[in-house]
Amino acid sequence: MPFTLEPSYDENPRLQELVVRLRTYLRDELLPYEREHGITPETPLDRATLERVWKRSAELGFYGVSLPPELGGQGIGFAELCALKEELTASGAALSHSVLGDMGGPLRVGAIVKYATEEQRERYLMPVVRGERACCFSLTEEDAGSDVRRMTTTATPDGDGYVLNGKKVFSSAAPFADFAVVVARMAGEEDTYSAFLVDLDTPGCTVLDGEVPMSGQQMEGDLLFESCRVPAANLLGEIGQGLRIGIGRITLNRLLHCPSLIGAARRAWDLSVEYAMNRVVFGRPLLAHQAIQHKIADMATEIYAARSMVTATAVKADRGDDISVEANMCKLFTSEACFRAADQAVQIHGKAGLTRGHEVEQIFRSLRMFRIVTGTTEIHKNAIAKGLV
Repeated sequence: MPFTLEPSYDENPRLQELVVRLRTYLRDELLPYEREHGITPETPLDRATLERVWKRSAELGFYGVSLPPELGGQGIGFAELCALKEELTASGAALSHSVLGDMGGPLRVGAIVKYATEEQRERYLMPVVRGERACCFSLTEEDAGSDVRRMTTTATPDGDGYVLNGKKVFSSAAPFADFAVVVARMAGEEDTYSAFLVDLDTPGCTVLDGEVPMSGQQMEGDLLFESCRVPAANLLGEIGQGLRIGIGRITLNRLLHCPSLIGAARRAWDLSVEYAMNRVVFGRPLLAHQAIQHKIADMATEIYAARSMVTATAVKADRGDDISVEANMCKLFTSEACFRAADQAVQIHGKAGLTRGHEVEQIFRSLRMFRIVTGTTEIHKNAIAKGLV
């Protein structure tokens, strides 16, 4: 497929049809709704606003589109999902994270379906797929980020259940979630971790306000467990599978974050070209100056390289191949390349690009954050070297 900033997928009619419908929804419905209600990436989100997006996206067939048909999805592959995720952030929509179900929705539960019992599917997962409930994933702790085995949250067997004690941080979607997938260390065990489905209104479970990241998005919360009792039926998978569930999901998430970063860089490119065409400097449009043309060229080249890597890796994932090394390569390169593109966008916009509230400034902050989120640059390099040598 020849490179264009706004790709066409003529060789894949199903994907092309989805992309066209998604662009139409974003342009004609979601973006006007956000403008009407003054919703920006930094607006505190309430459940009613999010449910409106969930339900409408489900009506249009986007919510959980990557899930198999028996779970209410269309069974699209990872490569197709990456194309849709890029379109979302390229649109500039503040609520783009809720259209496919990234934030508390089906994309959060899709990776754990295979571990769930039939009862857990019906009680917890299917309501999420239908847009009736939301979930968050809680693995990280203050002193257990990249080194998750340092976690101190414990699960103690007690009669016909388990008692959780500890604190989880940086749980995306926690402020509006109904339940969490919590990974905890089994009490008295040195290296045994398990996963549990925990209703957030359970006695002993408290949702705390999380830190606001540099992107300004208010979508994270902390979970405090104080003698929080969880029934045995809420054990997800088997005892000892907690890290497999948690880290296995993270590996795929590292790949699936990448198209969102590419879309944001693409949005920064679009804004930069528009600005450079209309800004007059020394009697000529800014875009007429070679220095600006070089920046535009560099940005497009970074986007092309990142998209090519991500697409190739997604195709490999669709074949069922191991992508642990490639997923880390994609997240490493994409996060760095897209941030460089955002940095160029700020430079092109000059003082306007430094102004708080300007879209380019917000993209810059968001993309800087993703050089750390879901694995730092250094952690990815460690993982790549370990996987290769």
